[in-house]
Amino acid sequence: MKTLLTLAWRLIADQKWSFLRGLALSFLVLAMGAALLGLSGWFVTAAAVAGISGLGLDFDFFRPSAGVRGLALGRAAARYGERLLTHDATLRALADLRLALMDGVARRPHEAQARLRGAEALNRLTSDVDALDGLLLRLVLPFLAGGMAQLAALGMLWWLEGEAIGIAVFLIYFFGAGFGLIWVARAARRDARAAETALQGIRRRALETMRARADLAIAGQLEEATARTLAEVEADALARRNLEALDRRVAAVIAATTALAGATALAIGGQMAAAGQITPARAAIGLFVALALAESVLLLRRGMAEIGRMQEAGARVRDLTDTPPRPVPEIPAGPADPQAPLLEARALSFARPGSTRPVFEDLSFTLRPGETLFLTGPSGAGKSTALAVLAGLMPPGSGTLSIEGRPLAQLPEPELRRHLTMVPQRSQLIGGSIAENLALALPADGALDEDAAWAALRAVALDEVIAGRGGLGAMLGEGGGGLSGGQAKRLALARAALRQPKVLLLDEPTEGLDPATARTTLTGLRALLPETGFVIVSHRSPDQAFATRSIALR
Repeated sequence: MKTLLTLAWRLIADQKWSFLRGLALSFLVLAMGAALLGLSGWFVTAAAVAGISGLGLDFDFFRPSAGVRGLALGRAAARYGERLLTHDATLRALADLRLALMDGVARRPHEAQARLRGAEALNRLTSDVDALDGLLLRLVLPFLAGGMAQLAALGMLWWLEGEAIGIAVFLIYFFGAGFGLIWVARAARRDARAAETALQGIRRRALETMRARADLAIAGQLEEATARTLAEVEADALARRNLEALDRRVAAVIAATTALAGATALAIGGQMAAAGQITPARAAIGLFVALALAESVLLLRRGMAEIGRMQEAGARVRDLTDTPPRPVPEIPAGPADPQAPLLEARALSFARPGSTRPVFEDLSFTLRPGETLFLTGPSGAGKSTALAVLAGLMPPGSGTLSIEGRPLAQLPEPELRRHLTMVPQRSQLIGGSIAENLALALPADGALDEDAAWAALRAVALDEVIAGRGGLGAMLGEGGGGLSGGQAKRLALARAALRQPKVLLLDEPTEGLDPATARTTLTGLRALLPETGFVIVSHRSPDQAFATRSIALR
């Protein structure tokens, strides 16, 4: 529960005035609903008594009827304003939460970020944020507004009809509705978890089936994959039917609580009216207010049913958003040494946590301007891991690593990225224009220079392809859809070249390219970046001929 309270406060903090106004309107809606029903009950009863006693001509019908109309119209206006303010503030708060979530993910270690790239992890993050949508709208705000309405009703009934009716109605709702809400929170946990698991399964399996439908059809597995997806749909439907059945039972408990509160208010009010302590019309107020207070409890019903899902989602979101910031170098890096190598490694080694065997060890080299270093080794020798260490994405287990004579660990992140760029084996493109994809390499306040963009595309032999698609404004689908694998790889290389780095780390840069295009691409990159130091990892032996020298990892 502490996690939910912490997240609720974070969500409210930046939009607190909108939420406070929304809370005030939520309370006003409930209060006006209770006042509307109470006034209507008083009006009908008083008019009936006046008619029976023959005082109908003297009874003031106009002011109570105006009050009823005013409360009805005011309640509708307050409901509209409450929905407008709270939903707008919630959407803004969730947008801020998504930014905080991505910021927390960006502070995670490189390997942890790589695990979050899977479809299952991304679906989980999306679903967790969606689950927290109801934290404010279906739990926090209804709880606060409903509690305020119950306390206000206690005070008003105490004042109008005496403490007996006010306290009785308050206690019946407190224990009866409290029991029902706690019951639904506990009983719904298992089915809510099952529905969430099934929903994740539907998303994952549907995505996998759509992406691999051609291979599945060829292998004769398409019907089986579809059946597995439908099984997840059935599991989700079963869990939701169970939740709906539980919701009906809890609604029956709240209805019984409301009936008991109304009957108790009527019984006490009737005795007081018979004793001449209050008029019959005032006695009716307690009955109708007690019935109206059911709304303050019913608003919480769905939120309490989802509280288990919210708690689990909140714990995962908080774990990511609370990722500590990357440590700032305590010792300034100092000025660059123009005589020092661009990149120098001395006895570098790296071992994964809990492993006694290093992924690679004793890696030493110097990289000068214009040189190309080729890292070789069998599959699994740690070549890609070595590139991640050289890029500063993972700290080495031992050894030293420096750029222009300055320890890499002492360079602030922005400065490090200005000097060093890495193109991983699986580079990401975005759905958008070619220009937007290339502009990802630029600083936030930078503008894409079209001449530089075309020079980079020409260097990787992609200029004619892009020109044929309509130029830099040509649109790509999600993940760079519309380009072949080799074209997407070359667009990522052109994007990296736009940064004009001093050191360029390339992981399988010619994967998916025919030998002639691969040779043209590497030659074009070198011509575009003559003073840049290249470190290349590749399984293709023709790429090795492009290197100044090579080092074998062992």
